[in-house]
Amino acid sequence: MTIKLIKTEEDYKLALNRLEVIFDAPIGTPESDDADLLALLIDEYEKQHYPIEAPDPIEAIKIRMEEMQLKQADLITEIGGKSRVSEILNKKRKLTVEMIRNLAVRLNLSAGLLVRDYQLNS
Repeated sequence: MTIKLIKTEEDYKLALNRLEVIFDAPIGTPESDDADLLALLIDEYEKQHYPIEAPDPIEAIKIRMEEMQLKQADLITEIGGKSRVSEILNKKRKLTVEMIRNLAVRLNLSAGLLVRDYQLNS
């Protein structure tokens, strides 16, 4: 197969179809190499044409809590008190710098993600 850059939506659809066919090719075969290259090209095209916005800090915390099977009470040490955790997760109060530092370590999240601005609920 001749692999080329994905420049149009039609190229993108063709690449996806081809990848679906060769996705499970045995490692070390030409089809496997083609699948690796196509995956890289598809990923690059998707980054440019279908960007995914990062979640706001509170949504990121909630997602990570779910992944780690944590409850609100599990973040008391990082945030400070059961009611404070509830206020933060319900967007009634903003994260402080100290909370961001603690949560970045505990949840293995980027401080850059947690420092992003977000709207409080009224």
